[in-house]
Amino acid sequence: MKQSNLVLVRHGQSEWNKKNLFTGWKNPDLTELGVEEAVKAGKLLKDRGLSFDIMYTSDLFRAQETGRLILEQMSLSHIEVIKDLSLNERNYGDLAGLNKDEAREKWGDEQVHVWRRSFDIPPPGGESLKNTAERVLPYFNSEILPKIKESQNILIAAHGNSLRALIMELEGISPEEIVKLEVATGDPIVYTCSDNEINRAD
Repeated sequence: MKQSNLVLVRHGQSEWNKKNLFTGWKNPDLTELGVEEAVKAGKLLKDRGLSFDIMYTSDLFRAQETGRLILEQMSLSHIEVIKDLSLNERNYGDLAGLNKDEAREKWGDEQVHVWRRSFDIPPPGGESLKNTAERVLPYFNSEILPKIKESQNILIAAHGNSLRALIMELEGISPEEIVKLEVATGDPIVYTCSDNEINRAD
């Protein structure tokens, strides 16, 4: 297996990130800052001499647009783009659309903290991180990993929690520790892939 690269990027700031709302499967656009973050990520990856054969993204606009802007900066708008809801953000159920402070007033600080930061306790009508991992990881293993083993360079533009699930798998992080990991918007995470090993490059 020749060396290839896998890059994970969380979408740039969305309008609901800015308003401190639970977003999940809702579909807000990027803010002006979110667009700038995506453009900056594309320039950074280009400056590092990276290139991609395929981009995978979610069924949600903010991730798709982030990926599109990255590819545009890298003069890679022609490559194959595969969109799949398996890479969607965690579904926040009844919390979606609520301001996080309003949610704390309604359910209490402790309960909202449990929903946000536990691995396997979902909010009402939504998904836990464990549930999210149960759809992200099979998709990665069946659809994306074989491409990596063919030495293709892959970009995944997705979401904080779908990327947490992937990072947990790729880096062997425990469920207790992964919930503490912050995935910054528009900040590429680069892995090198060779000899059936995937290692973080930065």
